[in-house]
This record gives sequence, C-alpha cells and structure tokens, in this order.
Amino acid sequence: MSDDPAARPPSPSTAGDGGAPDRRGGSGSDAKPPGIAPPDSPEPGAARPGSRPTGPEVVGFTPPPLPGPARIEGGHVLLERLDHRCHAGDLFAANQGQDWVWDSLGYGPFADLAAYRDWQAEMAAKRDPYFYALRDRVSGRVGGLAAFLRIDPANGVIEIGHIEIAPAMQRTPAATEAISRMIGWAFDAGYRRVEWKCDALNAPSRRAALRYGFTFEGIFRQHMIYKGRNRDTAWFAIIDRDWPRLAGAHRAWLAPGNFDAEGRQRQSLSALTAG
Repeated sequence: MSDDPAARPPSPSTAGDGGAPDRRGGSGSDAKPPGIAPPDSPEPGAARPGSRPTGPEVVGFTPPPLPGPARIEGGHVLLERLDHRCHAGDLFAANQGQDWVWDSLGYGPFADLAAYRDWQAEMAAKRDPYFYALRDRVSGRVGGLAAFLRIDPANGVIEIGHIEIAPAMQRTPAATEAISRMIGWAFDAGYRRVEWKCDALNAPSRRAALRYGFTFEGIFRQHMIYKGRNRDTAWFAIIDRDWPRLAGAHRAWLAPGNFDAEGRQRQSLSALTAG
C-alpha cells in the first residue's frame, strides 16, 4: 500500500527533484520507452471487423531487474537500503509523540525503540517490500521510510508504498525528492507502470499522488481489513509513456529559478505536473 499519512499538499517552501534518475540514481533521459505502439498507428492485434478484440502487442519489452541499488542519491536526500542498526534510532526519535503518522499504515505505533528496531530488522530482511530509509542531506538525520512493493518484473509493474515521513521531514525538498527518485529509478530500470495505493479516506496521500502526476484509476471497495477497520483503496498509476513529461515538470520545479531568495516556490509541482 502507498499510504503516506504524513503527506501534505505542497507549501511555498516545498521543493523536490523529479528528474528521471538512472539505476544509480542519476538523471535520466526523455527517450521514449519500448512498449505499446502509439494510439494513432497500426497496432498488431488491434480489433478488425468481425474479430475478437485483443490488446496491442507489447514490442521490445524485457523484464526489468528487481530493486537492488543499496543507495539512490539525490540533491536533498539519500535513499539508503534499510538497516535497523543505522536507521531505527533516528526515526523512532523523530516519530515519538506523533502516533497519528501510523494511522493509515498496517503497523505501528511502536511501544519502544526495541520493538521498532525489531520491526525494521524484519522489514530489512525482505526483498518485497524493498525498504529505503530517507536521510536528509542538510540535517544528516533519517526522517522517513519508503519501499518498492508488489514487484512484478514479468509485467513491468511496481508499487511505491509503506511511506512514513516523520513530522520534521514533512513538506521538505528531501521528502519530495525521495519519491521522485524512486519513480525515476523504476522507469529507468524498464518498468512500464508505477503504482500508488492508499486508503480512500486518506486525503493527504491522495493529494500527494496527484501532485507527483499519478493518474487516479478508481476505488477498490472493501479491499482490505487493517487494524480491525475496513479499507476502500484508491488506486493511482504513472505509466512509462507519461513519465518523460512528468520528469520534465519535476526538473522544472527543482530548478533554482523556481525559488525566490527565501526558498519560496514560484510554481507548485501540482501546477507543473498538471500542465
């Protein structure tokens, strides 16, 4: 699930980097990905009069690798493969007294550091979800977590979720850039579709998805039970043909000229991705 209970709509001081990073976390290109032929071109498998309709043939697709870089670097944030020995202390302290950050997640809050460290150790041992700790370059502290999950290389689909941002990192350039870097890594690696899912009642997470440029695809009613409560799930996605435009919008938002001397943005990321 892609719930981000700590997500907030962009503020004037928020910045981020949506440049499409390569597999090492660097900047990507606007090259068109392999995939489905453009809608206005003849498509193998397209319906013909009297035939049964089928989807267009997927051309040039190779299943992408599993997530694996131990480190993805951004200008404001470092994404580090989760290690409970390095990350639990900072993040437990950052979340103390803020139990609401766990409301839309299937776990937490944690009674003490030992319990939280044990949970991080369990998550760090998994390949799916594949967790990153988010380290702010300015403060040097870990202020959040995010993960790749529901990883499906055969179909080129991956989700970004388990997003938990401590209050100190919310609405910062580091928080925004972290998710942008993960989206960019996925498309540079060859995934065709990046998903975001959240509790349909989690309005901040839904706003965050739209802000990044995800397209709303509908509600799965009575999709899950978590913490004894029903969850209807809102589904969002970006597909590979959309990412070059969105990546350009993210880069434009990050550009120094988009911010005044006080660090206030001149254009919001929402406005740029909507364009």
